[in-house]
Amino acid sequence: MTPETIEGYGVRLRPCRPADAPEMVTGCADPETRRFLPDLPDPYNVDSARWWITEGAPAAWAAGGSAYTIADPDTDRMLGSVGLTPRARDRAHYEIGYWVGPSARGQGVATAATRLLGERAFAAGAARLELLTHRENVPSQRVALACGYRYEGVRRAASTPRDGVRHDLMAWVRVAGDPAGATPRLLPDLPGGRLTDGVVTLRCLAPADADALHRMHTLPEVVANRVPPVAPDRESIARRCRLAAGYWLVGDAADLAILDAVTGTFVGGCALGYDEPAGGQATLGFSLLPETRGRGLATRAVRLVAGWAFGVGVARLWAGTRLENVASQRVLERAGFRREGLLRGRMPGPAGTRTDAVVFGRLASDPD
Repeated sequence: MTPETIEGYGVRLRPCRPADAPEMVTGCADPETRRFLPDLPDPYNVDSARWWITEGAPAAWAAGGSAYTIADPDTDRMLGSVGLTPRARDRAHYEIGYWVGPSARGQGVATAATRLLGERAFAAGAARLELLTHRENVPSQRVALACGYRYEGVRRAASTPRDGVRHDLMAWVRVAGDPAGATPRLLPDLPGGRLTDGVVTLRCLAPADADALHRMHTLPEVVANRVPPVAPDRESIARRCRLAAGYWLVGDAADLAILDAVTGTFVGGCALGYDEPAGGQATLGFSLLPETRGRGLATRAVRLVAGWAFGVGVARLWAGTRLENVASQRVLERAGFRREGLLRGRMPGPAGTRTDAVVFGRLASDPD
């Protein structure tokens, strides 16, 4: 590729210029940019920007990659940066990366620039483009999906170290010949970001839910139904809350907080995940804090989740409970699930034992 200006999808990609330095400093010194690009100079100042414009970007081009300024096509003002890094030139493999300044976020700039540069790269002979994202960088994961990249897995400890710590990176890949358009998702977003019936509201787990979720999952009766039946530590729950949105995007699980619809307070949790995607089968589980039980909130939550799941393509939902967990069995029955049988030794119990599970199922075709 050569350093020429290209336009499309509402953005302009052009070579860096000295006049970009102020916007470059603003964007690269921004805490959110630095959070996910740990190899940027620290602090990032005018000298850092000038070095990139005069030395870093030309070196990227000379190495067979690219380094573009993302600019507003009407004003030519810098909005961010996007580029390619060769990873295996003999196999035409490249990594694509970008950043967008604070004032331009949420406007589709990253998606437009990534799509435009990707199309140009494939037209120039690239066979495979890879986009790596931090596991907590949900906006970039959304960009990858919108641009037709597919999730391939986790690169363990693949990030540049900062303060001696390396983080896992998620690998998103698009190859020449992939169909146009966004990557289909097994688990789409909730409509408007939440489900509600006016009494309970469900939304994706968030970092602020960690304390309440940890309290709930360390209750003896909840621990008994975990797999394995071991109480989690606070950090594992906090991590679950931080990564919930990312797991949802790749289709692993829809991990939900159940809230009181009037007060907005956390009352419990509910999780749905495909265990047989090809067959359209998913499983769900739920728990409530003790002080919120006995009000029908779990039943309402399960009904909401089931209705949403069937609406986005799930054909069959199932849930399992311990034989003695009569309360959860009643919730499932009230939510339209039917008892289907007993699975002997289905769940791990304490001290190496196995516990039977009562199985309940509901089909998309079942009446409400």
